[in-house]
Amino acid sequence: MALFEVEHLKKYFPTARGMVHAVDDVTFSIEEGTTMGLVGESGCGKSTLGRTMIHLLDSTEGVIRFRGEDVTHPDKKKLRRLREDMQIIFQDPYSSLNPRMTIQDTIMEPLKLSGRFAKEVLEEECVKLMDLAGIEKRFRDSYPHELDGGRRQRVGIARAIALMPKFVVCDEPVSALDVSIQAQILNLLMDLQEEYKLTYVFITHDLSVVRHISTHICVMYLGQMVETCPTQELFDHPMHPYTKALLSAIPSTDIHNKSQRIQLKGEITSPINPRPGCRFAQRCPYATEECSRPLALQEVRPGHFVSCCHVQEINQ
Repeated sequence: MALFEVEHLKKYFPTARGMVHAVDDVTFSIEEGTTMGLVGESGCGKSTLGRTMIHLLDSTEGVIRFRGEDVTHPDKKKLRRLREDMQIIFQDPYSSLNPRMTIQDTIMEPLKLSGRFAKEVLEEECVKLMDLAGIEKRFRDSYPHELDGGRRQRVGIARAIALMPKFVVCDEPVSALDVSIQAQILNLLMDLQEEYKLTYVFITHDLSVVRHISTHICVMYLGQMVETCPTQELFDHPMHPYTKALLSAIPSTDIHNKSQRIQLKGEITSPINPRPGCRFAQRCPYATEECSRPLALQEVRPGHFVSCCHVQEINQ
């Protein structure tokens, strides 16, 4: 049974010009101990989806299930319990930490709020978490501004795993870090996942990163899921025109087999009150009138789902 499921999930934001369809009719499930990568351009709804899944934002429509239980609209008591099993690691490790709290206080905060630990053992538990996240003990009384970006993100990770949650949303956790530090943080996340059987949703726009860490990948475009499948399958057999364009933009060091960069033309569809049909149609070279009709994800290969009415002819 899947650990986490969303069905026809929607999140709309009202504006003066109409409703912004940030997440629009998204359905997928995540098996325990795996990593689901969410990729797409900035503004496609990745972070909104992640935050809606763990109730940092209220959903507009749809169903959210955790361990088979409907948690779409939890009451305060249930939400408090869910907070211990669902956590998030934010993109900016500086703005997500309280500048007035020491590293020790930051990590101990969820331990105190849970009520599980006696005061006498809080510092001991904090040291264990710092050790797990690779933070030296000498930084216990330091403040966030005294640490570099990599150490700040380690503090964010230690805080997120303090109560040993089952499910963690990683919202672009390495995009603000240097490349050398990115590898360290990714390896830390993978080590923690292996040791504690964590389940991740990993949000990023970096396909090289998501290939390294993800089990499955969901490609989003303007609030909708356009393709989802196992990671290697996506890189070996991309089938949606938008996915093909994304993959063609990955820098390559292979000078003998350089792939042709796919240049997308046309205007991006407005997310405010969008028309039915494929939202990529205005930029798609294969678009026809048929693309204006609503279309759900369809299985075109075993475990490989694509939302495109021309997928067969494109990939002949």
